[in-house]
Amino acid sequence: MDTLRSLKPLFSSSQHWIPVRCLQPRYYCKAANTGVTSVERRTTLNKFKTQISSGPSFQDFIKGASVKQTYVADTEYSDKHEYLPEELEMGNSRKVYFETYGCQMNVNDTDIAWSILQRKGYLRTVNLNEADVVLLVTCSIREKAEQTIWNRLQQLTAMKRKRLKSQTPMKIGILGCMAERLKTELLEREKLVDVLAGPDAYRDLPRLLTVADGGQQASNVLLSLEETYADIMPVHHAPQGNSAFVSIMRGCDNMCSYCIVPFTRGRERSRPVSSILEEVRMLSDQGVKEVTLLGQNVNSYRDTSEEQFCSEDVTKLSRGFTTVYRTKRGGLRFSDLLDRVSLIDPDMRIRFTSPHPKDFPDEVLHLIAERANICKQLHLPAQSGSSQVLKAMRRGYTREAYLELVQNVKRIIPEVSISSDFISGFCGETEEDHQQTLSLIREVGYNVGFLFAYSMRKKTHAFHRLQDDVPAEVKQRRLQECISVFREEAAGVNAALIGSTQLVLVEGESKRSTKDLCGRTDGNMKVIFPKEDVAVPPIQSHTAPVRAGDYVLVKILSANSQSLRGEALSHSSLRGTLTPYETLARHQLGGHQVQTQTQP
Repeated sequence: MDTLRSLKPLFSSSQHWIPVRCLQPRYYCKAANTGVTSVERRTTLNKFKTQISSGPSFQDFIKGASVKQTYVADTEYSDKHEYLPEELEMGNSRKVYFETYGCQMNVNDTDIAWSILQRKGYLRTVNLNEADVVLLVTCSIREKAEQTIWNRLQQLTAMKRKRLKSQTPMKIGILGCMAERLKTELLEREKLVDVLAGPDAYRDLPRLLTVADGGQQASNVLLSLEETYADIMPVHHAPQGNSAFVSIMRGCDNMCSYCIVPFTRGRERSRPVSSILEEVRMLSDQGVKEVTLLGQNVNSYRDTSEEQFCSEDVTKLSRGFTTVYRTKRGGLRFSDLLDRVSLIDPDMRIRFTSPHPKDFPDEVLHLIAERANICKQLHLPAQSGSSQVLKAMRRGYTREAYLELVQNVKRIIPEVSISSDFISGFCGETEEDHQQTLSLIREVGYNVGFLFAYSMRKKTHAFHRLQDDVPAEVKQRRLQECISVFREEAAGVNAALIGSTQLVLVEGESKRSTKDLCGRTDGNMKVIFPKEDVAVPPIQSHTAPVRAGDYVLVKILSANSQSLRGEALSHSSLRGTLTPYETLARHQLGGHQVQTQTQP
């Protein structure tokens, strides 16, 4: 698995089977209203506390066992628990505060968890001081990320103890990868956590919180071979509602020797295509201008939810690439999904992350080249420039195969922008290996990079079979050298854009100056330009202000390794120039669209 973006970039068997659930109802997020008073809930909760002190009885688990269960395509998912009074699982307007750490997948997980809790009557708050429930969505990809959470738990526990007895007791929960990886430590170490929910257990959050209200610690970190949350419509909280993440698959089968993800998020399983298309259509109707398809290995997407998708076709890989698992057969592939998603809204940009280089057969590259709204920006995580280190990492390719893929990408998509991941100081990495990594960075010419020093994680192949034998100071020195070379190359790549005109999707005001706006190019480079009214073609005398969510043509005047600067020339769109009527209509509707999306 190649790490989804967890930090800001340094620069800018053939089997014929009938599916249990082919189509599932989508649960939209309307808060429940139970009408239960606080006195009634307190009485029921006190009774439940007495019962839970000895745990549920055997009878609680066998109630209804004689009733034959049937699964129908349009049957709603049941989340009832016989031993819990139903009214206790309701939030009753208790306020939840989320903190999200790590990658975009965790951002999407936060949206899913909130959707589930909102249906149960919880409210969301951005004020930590008024929260009844604090949920941290966590990352385990590196030791530093975990230590950040431990420190935060100490702060939250101190805050919890200071809370007035007249207030509702605060509950603290850990969600995501860290919950699965460190379940024992989290529950036993200083009793800092009330609730643990792994990446596949978010449906269980209402029950877990109810058990915690009963005075017990509650945990569910079971991994699933099927869970994709296909029937849960996430509550998107993208800035100003102009971009959104859509999860298309979960888990990873690659088993790279350094990576913890297969152990924290489980095996690969893909969300049904019908569910994905429905969510993207909904986002288009809301005026969202950019959708990023998400997955731990996003381009290995393979939907087998419908019988007609099951065939004998072998999964195609990039030339010269191999896998540690058996060749997969059948299923609706990533190129098919990307094709269907891109046709929904020609004026909506489509991105995807995080891919593995092995899953870029030519049909995917040709589709990206042909469709104007599929961004010409590819993330090709190399991890190392040394074939010897790549073999130790179990990446499934050599330096030569990777460079051949890069050449093929540039041939089919001449205007492509390429980003990458690199790990410095992996087990057994020599100085010669490091120099090969530096030469690969120079040869490819990336414009964005995500570089880290190696951090060994328990459970991984490297933990059991390899030695973390590169000293910490050497790792840091090599990391800094990689960063330096990356910046040099990125500055050159970006300088080549000076004088060109780029189509920019506006994100909002620049963080450094309210007089400037910022946005991103098709190649995902940040562009900063003055906040001024610009022309509305085809009549240049018509001008209109530029707002978040607009497409504008920007002439690039200067560049560095992290961003571009320019001046806006005119309003535009992915389909071409806008008419004055279209621009006026968009600005008249823009405020209303943003409001309806951000209301709880």
